[in-house]
Amino acid sequence: MIKIENLVKAFGAKRAVDGISFAVERGEVVGFLGPNGSGKSTTMRMITGYYAPTAGKVSVGGYDVVDSPLQAKRLIGYLPENAAAYTDMSVHGFLEFAAGLRGLAGDAKRKAVARAVERCFLSSVLHQSIDTLSKGYKHRTCLAQALIHDPEVLILDEPTDGLDPNQKHEIRNLIRELGRTKAVVFSTHILEEVDAACTRAIIIDRGRIVAQGTPDELGRPLDEVFRRITIPDTVNK
Repeated sequence: MIKIENLVKAFGAKRAVDGISFAVERGEVVGFLGPNGSGKSTTMRMITGYYAPTAGKVSVGGYDVVDSPLQAKRLIGYLPENAAAYTDMSVHGFLEFAAGLRGLAGDAKRKAVARAVERCFLSSVLHQSIDTLSKGYKHRTCLAQALIHDPEVLILDEPTDGLDPNQKHEIRNLIRELGRTKAVVFSTHILEEVDAACTRAIIIDRGRIVAQGTPDELGRPLDEVFRRITIPDTVNK
């Protein structure tokens, strides 16, 4: 579903992403791990078409994201880092708006909104203004918009950010469930989420892939493996 070949993104002289390649198939949940500034969010923004690559290629469902952006983006649900919403809208109004942007109308729109509300546990705040929500509920509302059109590919940047332990457990279970029928990539700083939700993990550091495999293949304990193969921000390379 997702194929990345020799992907590069440069900002001036700095290569934020430096020639990475990987693929994600339907039925996989791939955790994208790395220190701050390692290139995770930049890679995800190129997959979704938000950034154009400096070099290399991204395809989603067989569509090149640069050459056929509309066809590729129709297949993607995207939860960006620090996702924003129209805070003067109610949760229900925002999700109806998001469904309309995805071309849904009538009964299909109503069913899509109801499904997203149920999946993201939003029924208790459905008619509440977004600006009155807790951080966790705001984040779940933004996750719901990524799911609204039942996409084949999910790109989730820190999907459990700001959630309490119970909410994190619910969202991890949801990601694992969605991964049975979709291709899912999600970034995280929480290494326990790899065991909880991922079929495979990719570790990126300073724009390059330094390890990938199942949690068992990467080794245990994962936090020690992570520290051993990545370079802290405080160390010059």
